[in-house]
Amino acid sequence: MPSGVVLLSDRLVARDRLDRVVAGAVAGGVRWVVLREKDLPRAERAALAADLRAILADVGGTLVVAGPDPLDGDAVHLPAAGPYPPPTHGLVGRSCHHQGELNRLTTEHYATISPVWETKTKPGYGPPLRPDGLRKLVEVSPVPLLALGGIETPEQVTACVRAGAAGVAVLGAIMRAQDPAEAAATLTSAYGEAVTPVLTQTRRGVTQVPMPQTATTEEK
Repeated sequence: MPSGVVLLSDRLVARDRLDRVVAGAVAGGVRWVVLREKDLPRAERAALAADLRAILADVGGTLVVAGPDPLDGDAVHLPAAGPYPPPTHGLVGRSCHHQGELNRLTTEHYATISPVWETKTKPGYGPPLRPDGLRKLVEVSPVPLLALGGIETPEQVTACVRAGAAGVAVLGAIMRAQDPAEAAATLTSAYGEAVTPVLTQTRRGVTQVPMPQTATTEEK
């Protein structure tokens, strides 16, 4: 199941060749990549999928293909519009934007929910949910949710995790980065810290206390 920092590809905004950016992201801790590039002919897209799977295989990562065609793999991410019912692949995700779309989910394993913040990739797409809106949808979702949209900083990653997201999906923060490995490491580190229990002292020793999944009044 996708978790942590999930990278969405976009070779048109990437600062380097897509395979190099993905390799950098993987070096920085990314283990899930969603291949978009829907404008490419199937043969080219399938070849690119094979290259990215090889990069991810070295670290036990997974490539998810946007659209119903898994391109010789077994993991797909579907748009909100369809197809319904979803295909029976090993891993199926879907893009959602509000509770109505979440209510339509059936056999999908996870969904993205967006936009959490304003996004440069799809300006004007929204309105943004913000962490409070994300939290409300996490509570009613039948599947784990990945927060998507405008996530670029460690603080935003932390806010999404505390709102209950299973992970965060990012595009521009890594695709546009001067150093994809460093950008990925910064975000994956923030995710790791957000989900790691806090150590607190007690009279009998050290006790693990889970990080809060809801923001405090000050954080809101």
